[in-house]
Amino acid sequence: MNQRFSTFFKSFCIVAGLIFCSVDLFAWGATGHETTCAIAERHLTRKAKRHISKALDGKSIVYWATWMDNASHTPEFAYTSTWHYANIDENETFETAAVEPKGDVLRAVEDQIALLKSGKLTKDEEALALKMLVHFVGDMHCPMHMGHKSDKGGNRWQLQFFNQGKNLHSIWDSGVIDNAHKWSFDEWASQLDRVSRKEMAEIVKGTPRDWGKETYLIAGQIYASTPVGSKLSYDYVNEWAPVAEQQLLRAGLRLAYILNDIYR
Repeated sequence: MNQRFSTFFKSFCIVAGLIFCSVDLFAWGATGHETTCAIAERHLTRKAKRHISKALDGKSIVYWATWMDNASHTPEFAYTSTWHYANIDENETFETAAVEPKGDVLRAVEDQIALLKSGKLTKDEEALALKMLVHFVGDMHCPMHMGHKSDKGGNRWQLQFFNQGKNLHSIWDSGVIDNAHKWSFDEWASQLDRVSRKEMAEIVKGTPRDWGKETYLIAGQIYASTPVGSKLSYDYVNEWAPVAEQQLLRAGLRLAYILNDIYR
């Protein structure tokens, strides 16, 4: 009996460890990532859709939207653990921040784009690069994935959210979105994807690095308006939900722009 309990306890600890060590990686939660990909799908060219469907064996990019969050915790893809974020400390700027030797979200996006444009990938390699790209474009638009290194992107920034102890990272992963609307990713995409062609052209201007800096500046505003120990509720959701929605829309439209450019 003791041996069985010991085995169970060890298994429980392993699972719990994976859960608690994962907080640095998740961005937007499933709804946010799936919304990003659903918006992107609405703007793919026929040629891009055809190539992507072939590479992913008929599955959509929405299907693979959150795959990297799980994959990064496996031995095979452990090397991608730092690719979900680019944390920058308060005493640094976007331009002067120390480079993460194992890679960050901006380099991950740039590298996957370069690989997919190279035309030298096998079908399996192309599928992997696509799965990574659709996820990391979402990550780079989540403010706390461009947060401070000292507090692990808001993971150590403790607050009260609807009278429960939370950290700033988790609030921006899913708290703001989930409390703004109880929508499916399809409903989110339908409600957010309503800009004009002119507005869309403005949104997709620039490069992944430009978009990363944009997210970094938003993160700075969030830190400034959300001191440690803040007691947050509906007023916070009402104030910041438009920013989260804006970032989801930007991520979706920019992902479509990238994919259409790759498969033009």
